[in-house]
Amino acid sequence: MSILGTRVERREDPRLLTAGGTYVDDLRDPALDGALHVTYVRSPLAHAKITEIDTSAARELPGVVGVFTAADVDLPPFPPNAGISGPPPAAMARPHLASGTVRYVGEPVAVVLTETRALGEDAAELVSVDYEPLDPVVDVGDALRDEVLLFPEAGTNVTGTSGELDDSLFEGCEVVVTKQIENQRVAAAPLEVRTAACAWDGDKVTLWLSNQNAQSCRDELMANLGLPQEQIRVITPDVGGGFGAKIGVEQEAALLAFLAKRAGRPVKWVESRSENLVAMTHGRAQRQVVTIGGRRDGTVLAYRLEIVQDVGAYPRMGAFLPLLTRFMASGVYDIPKAESIARAVVTNTTPIGAYRGAGRPEATAAVERAIDLFAAETGVDPAEVRRRNLVRPEQFPYSTPGGMTYDTGEYLKGLDAVLDAADYRALREEQAKRRAEGATHQLGIGLASYVEITAPNNTEGETGRVEIRPDGSVLVLTGSSPHGQGHWTSYAMLVSDQLGIDLDKIEVVHGDTDLIPKGVGTMGSRSLQLGGSAVHRAAVDVKEKARKLAAELIEIDEADVELTDGSWQVRGTPNVSLSWAELAQRAEEGLAADVHFTEDRPTFPFGSHLAVVEVDTETGKVNYLRHVTVDDAGVIINPVLTEGQRHGGIAQGAAQALLEEVSYDADGNPQNASLADYAFITAAELPSFELLTMETPTTLNPLGVKGIGEAGTIGATPAVHNAVVDAVSHLGVRHIDMPTTPERVWKAIQAHS
Repeated sequence: MSILGTRVERREDPRLLTAGGTYVDDLRDPALDGALHVTYVRSPLAHAKITEIDTSAARELPGVVGVFTAADVDLPPFPPNAGISGPPPAAMARPHLASGTVRYVGEPVAVVLTETRALGEDAAELVSVDYEPLDPVVDVGDALRDEVLLFPEAGTNVTGTSGELDDSLFEGCEVVVTKQIENQRVAAAPLEVRTAACAWDGDKVTLWLSNQNAQSCRDELMANLGLPQEQIRVITPDVGGGFGAKIGVEQEAALLAFLAKRAGRPVKWVESRSENLVAMTHGRAQRQVVTIGGRRDGTVLAYRLEIVQDVGAYPRMGAFLPLLTRFMASGVYDIPKAESIARAVVTNTTPIGAYRGAGRPEATAAVERAIDLFAAETGVDPAEVRRRNLVRPEQFPYSTPGGMTYDTGEYLKGLDAVLDAADYRALREEQAKRRAEGATHQLGIGLASYVEITAPNNTEGETGRVEIRPDGSVLVLTGSSPHGQGHWTSYAMLVSDQLGIDLDKIEVVHGDTDLIPKGVGTMGSRSLQLGGSAVHRAAVDVKEKARKLAAELIEIDEADVELTDGSWQVRGTPNVSLSWAELAQRAEEGLAADVHFTEDRPTFPFGSHLAVVEVDTETGKVNYLRHVTVDDAGVIINPVLTEGQRHGGIAQGAAQALLEEVSYDADGNPQNASLADYAFITAAELPSFELLTMETPTTLNPLGVKGIGEAGTIGATPAVHNAVVDAVSHLGVRHIDMPTTPERVWKAIQAHS
């Protein structure tokens, strides 16, 4: 009986729950003995010229080892990330420390090295910076006008444009609905803030980084520091959450190599929570205009999505994300005519990066709001509109207007499963009853059907190595980099399934570029389908090598050797056997296999969510009552891990719909610099999620798996959002921008009373 598909408890948890994790700030590596503490001086203004920096008072403070500004740093700036129409203007490069101009509140201006962390805060306050304020650009509409330029030498605030519009798209439609939607800026807010440590040993530098991809971080550092691969080592300890915001190297972390070299001592940087909220990359931040048209019977004939992406002050991954939104614009629907266009602009705000789902949740949120708007205009039930327009099973593989090829899907089956489990008809009857009675607390039912792309960087693949040690235990090396997903458990299960070795004898190692020189990391829900497939195939290869070796040692034909109960035996003669330890000891070149696995194209998980809320029409308060979902990610290796990913994703997605928003005032001052100001969802606001199981395998990898890490986030946000609007739709409300706070809901009700 295979271990795959069974409920195996996480192997990571005993250590985390007893001894605790070892994060960068917990490191006691001898190489970091005597480490200096790094504190950044950050801009209090969103847009200003730096006229003078006086570091003398800070330098004179006892315990201060050094104070550095941009004039002291001889490293090149980070070039702009890839955009939606090629690289953004080179003038928009990101410096380690601001030089001449600051472009967002929180941008590093200077850095202080001190003997203690507390002293660093005091010394940073003594660095005097004179600023000449400039007009800030906060709104994307203002940025598009190019009246105030963040980078005058670039001549524009636009980092890229993509797509074209067809004026005849909606010809022949009986109903056409248009709406502007804000997919608001949110903070990743991981439990572990950004942290890094650095030490030199001769001409080799080691950086300990809280990150999602050690090898990619090393490669970025190679380019920035001008060092060859063999002179840089990146180690990833335990990571307390990433959510996309810890992909790659931050300028603050990269500067540590320079600082440690100049000081001749190791250094460590741990940001504060307020620094994290204003300076770590944010997510989402799209202004969208949806237009949908079709027949009055609920058939959708045309759909258009127009996107303006706020990329923040410097083009990071946010400059690329609208492409993923465009790819997935039409979602799960077979729409005859669909198009999209995107523009990306810089603003005087914190840069935008990846955030759980990275471009795909934005696409789903847009099309699912559009479907509900269309349903309201035609008078057709939202569930029926979805049912009539979903891509059918016989259409797969399905080519979309966005240029994607969906591998497999059972969209209607998933929707019907959710509707049945929630008793959709009874919910609508209860809603109608409350409306007829004029009840204060109105019921809202929200639907969202989604498809997402996982492992979009599939051609880069992932690495895996399986090695049998002389004692019969197994070492697994993977280029995937977990930050809570449970890689140790799932990869150990894959190896145990093939080799028959107990899970307790399998060690999974990641995140050390000296041990694992090649790898890509964890993002885009790619780990199991690429990293897991690599480990699986490496285990298969080791098994075949072992079979051949056992046959040679026993002196029989390979066909007569079988693996039973973790040992190699002569078929039908169990008293003649060899253990894994014996084979490993007698293998002249060791017993191991390396695999680099790639997929021909990405996979496309899908699902349907139904959310139920109750809205107090007198106060606007939303009570989140139920959430029923199907999240089909192909074959399930371990239900415990799958459910954990779904629970976390649904909570995060619902939080965006209900609570979370990073906001700025007109001068570019952040309004959410602490968790007292940034609404963070807790268990008290969440119902128990009702998770339905459905498995539609893919043929693109040997495991039949698709990604699950971001699915809950993608489906939950529009489902909860639609539910809130639905609760007050009988009052004439057609849309409320996220987050649907009591104030916004109350104002929407008042506007139609």
